[in-house]
Amino acid sequence: MSNPDIERLLAIMEKLRDPQQGCPWDKEQTFTSIIPFTLEEAYEVADAIEREDWAELPAELGDLLFQIVFYSQLGKEQQQFDFSTVVSRICDKLVQRHPHVFADADIKDLHDNWEKLKAGERQARQLNSILDDIPNALPALTRAAKIQKRVARVGFDWGELSPVVDKVREELDEVIVEAQTSPQIPQKVQEEVGDLLFAAVNLARHLGVNPEEALRQANHKFERRFRGVEQRVHESGKAFEEHSLMSLDQYWEQVKQQERS
Repeated sequence: MSNPDIERLLAIMEKLRDPQQGCPWDKEQTFTSIIPFTLEEAYEVADAIEREDWAELPAELGDLLFQIVFYSQLGKEQQQFDFSTVVSRICDKLVQRHPHVFADADIKDLHDNWEKLKAGERQARQLNSILDDIPNALPALTRAAKIQKRVARVGFDWGELSPVVDKVREELDEVIVEAQTSPQIPQKVQEEVGDLLFAAVNLARHLGVNPEEALRQANHKFERRFRGVEQRVHESGKAFEEHSLMSLDQYWEQVKQQERS
């Protein structure tokens, strides 16, 4: 790579992995061991963007880039690939998937063409199922949405909203029945809750909502409102344990009303 900053980063990474003078922690790492750190860095990038913390975002992106450099160094040591291979692959893929930009192709439906190109790539990689290249490590809500979206392309999907809603209600009823009849068998209850969540993801997809993003927003909203409840508990001079659920719920409603006004 000709960029001096990239060259410096690659040199730092190589030094960290040096068998004699490298960092003991970095030398111990493997492809598998750094996966959790990669996921964490990706989420921290997303968090900075959601908070619109543009001053912090370059640092978070740098942390994520370092993960790619780390994998590349491991690949280089094992004589599998290096950073140049990674860059070359993504360049080739972007050019291939954008013929309307790089080859002046006249494409009427960009989304349809994109899916055809990806289908061709799966075939070239000898992936037999349309689900084969959906990563197992994706967050469960995101993976469920991808699975449903993928099977919908081949017609395995409801064409209207009503049966989707009915399915959510059906799965909720099954959760309640299982919880009442088999509370001593948590695996059964968990399975039914999983079916309910999968149906809820399907409902979100039909409504054009990203379920992962929707749940993150719901988490943020709950956290914000609960902090408001904590503030009111503090102002009351009493501990949480001295409040009834009814009084805490009243605080919650006060916080909601304050947000609306």
